[in-house]
Amino acid sequence: MLPDIPAPALRLGFDPDALRANWQALDRLSGRARAGAAVKADAYGVGARQVVPVLHAAGCHDFFVAHWCEVPDLLDLAAPGSISVLHGPLNDADVAFARASGVKPVINSLEQARRWLAAGGGRCDLMVDTGMNRLGLAMDQIGDAVLAALDVDVLISHLVSADEESDLNAVQCGRWRQACAVIPHARASLANSAGIALGSDYHGDLTRPGIALYGGIPRPEMADMIRQVVRPQAAILQVRTVAAGDTIGYNATFTAPAPMRVGTVALGYADGYLHFWSNIGGFHADGLDLPVLGRISMDMTGIDLTNAPHLDEGDWVTAEYALPEAALATGLSQYELLTVLGRRFGR
Repeated sequence: MLPDIPAPALRLGFDPDALRANWQALDRLSGRARAGAAVKADAYGVGARQVVPVLHAAGCHDFFVAHWCEVPDLLDLAAPGSISVLHGPLNDADVAFARASGVKPVINSLEQARRWLAAGGGRCDLMVDTGMNRLGLAMDQIGDAVLAALDVDVLISHLVSADEESDLNAVQCGRWRQACAVIPHARASLANSAGIALGSDYHGDLTRPGIALYGGIPRPEMADMIRQVVRPQAAILQVRTVAAGDTIGYNATFTAPAPMRVGTVALGYADGYLHFWSNIGGFHADGLDLPVLGRISMDMTGIDLTNAPHLDEGDWVTAEYALPEAALATGLSQYELLTVLGRRFGR
């Protein structure tokens, strides 16, 4: 029999206090509404099984995932009726799973509404498309008689440009309120992370923060209230000294200007540390800056240890990965920076 699998040489440093503080700040900013949490895509890559217990203990009782396959990981962490599946019941198997598990489907079309009711119905959420042109009922369908037979908990819509000063925000808010006046429901929800900052007109009864929970800052006025939640960390695999004129990594994009002490860490683009960081990224340990040297490889990255003679093989270093700054540096969105972090990270 094989011994236990060794711990990975990658880990995602996770700050539960920061996550808790972020949700509490967003809940306060939501005014009379209660803040829920988008935990789809494994809680935006942070790890749903470590995120949901922290949020639940803080007072969060509404959780949103995208796919049905994301539900089983949460059923022992939150009440089934507090979990909503945004993609809705695409077929009879989805309906059967929803009814058996007790989670809520988000109904996105008249066909989904009929499918849900034909199976016996039950508590559900309902999405109305107020301008995204993605999922949800069209505005000219909100008076359809089939909707009156649904037991709608949360009547949802989704903002297109809440992170911008766009006239479309007010247009969508008006359409959402129109839908709320027509469709029977228990609660209403429009605002995502950025939408919370747009004010009370957008809050309804429930807000649905996502990226801001995990350290993203979708609007400038939220900068002082949101804390960094995760930090990619990697072990040093090997240390070597290179001579002046030696090159490092693929395509020799970095040439040592003088003798240097170089570390190779167990992190690469297969883990979501993408090539954008080549020659511009950085790590740190013990208060020291450790610049990236050369191109990012699939599984490895070179860093400068010249000014850190005490660091050696097996020691851990932390990537500079604050989401707003990282987004500016790489051209990736704050969402992508989290969701691309791979499965090899210990969470």
